Amino acid sequence: MYGKADEVDGSVAASAAHTSQGRQSRLDIYEQAVAKKSQYRPISPNALRANSAKSDLDEQEITYLVLESRRLFMSQPMLIEINAPVNLCGDIHAQFSDLLRLFDLGGFPPTSNYLFLGDYVDRGDRSLETICLLLAYKLLFPETFFLLRGNHETSSINRIYGFFDECKRRFSVKLWKRFTDTFNCMPVAAVVGDRILCMHGGLSPELHSLDQIRRILRPTDVADSGLLCDLLWADPAEEGAVGWGENDRGVSWVFGSDVVEETLRRFDLDLVCRAHQVVDEGYDFFAGRRLITVFSAPNYCGEFNNHGAFLCVDRRLACSITQLIPTYDVRAVY
Repeated sequence: MYGKADEVDGSVAASAAHTSQGRQSRLDIYEQAVAKKSQYRPISPNALRANSAKSDLDEQEITYLVLESRRLFMSQPMLIEINAPVNLCGDIHAQFSDLLRLFDLGGFPPTSNYLFLGDYVDRGDRSLETICLLLAYKLLFPETFFLLRGNHETSSINRIYGFFDECKRRFSVKLWKRFTDTFNCMPVAAVVGDRILCMHGGLSPELHSLDQIRRILRPTDVADSGLLCDLLWADPAEEGAVGWGENDRGVSWVFGSDVVEETLRRFDLDLVCRAHQVVDEGYDFFAGRRLITVFSAPNYCGEFNNHGAFLCVDRRLACSITQLIPTYDVRAVY
């Protein structure tokens, strides 16, 4: 399994950035975006928001981040095994200032470990800042900072909902294609402390062994059906429903509480943690608290007035929830 935050020191971070001063300097701009110098201290949300307005992204630096991240994703398994403690975070959707607020509450890397469950781009207006910061942290702390793929980390979706247009407007279509190549290499599931199964979407009728996830070949696009599609697209059904049912999204399935219980029994697990759906409090339980949905974009698209939240898993695998209250500076771009 991967290590703990207190095992990460400057030498590890330097190694993660390939020890090259030139390459390290390319990462500095993203650390500066959160006013993060040599001391990993949280600062106030107001200061973070003020600093986040000073965007200074360069296509060459972004290309470096994207290509290096692709190599790193390919070096790690499709199903990641992670030690606690770790913070489990849901959809961000280009709400960059809220991502910074999340780090302010949860602790900036490497003082805290993170697993993000996908959907970093689209909907909001700061997709590039959001994904670049997350990739920079992934490169700096590859064994304590993890990013899963969401359904918006696919070209067929982010071609429509904002990311393609943002890349084209600010830089080039070529850059968007590089992101697509990297998204096609991201892991799609994780197990925390041998007890918590994590993915973006949900369960699948084709999932009979966790080795099936490990054996998914990369790079890969996401088909309209099948195991990979379900891991990124499936949803819990209404409470009380059983079995598998048609999903109103027009893709994948909804699944009942009996499916959750059977999956956990089969794999000797305690909890499923997923994202993919906006929920009023930022979190929502299903199947007798055997499944939790976390959604980390408060006031989603500037319309929902929802809280954001993330799940904090301590060393003993005890779970608590941290909420982000809505703010009203979110701009939706679709």
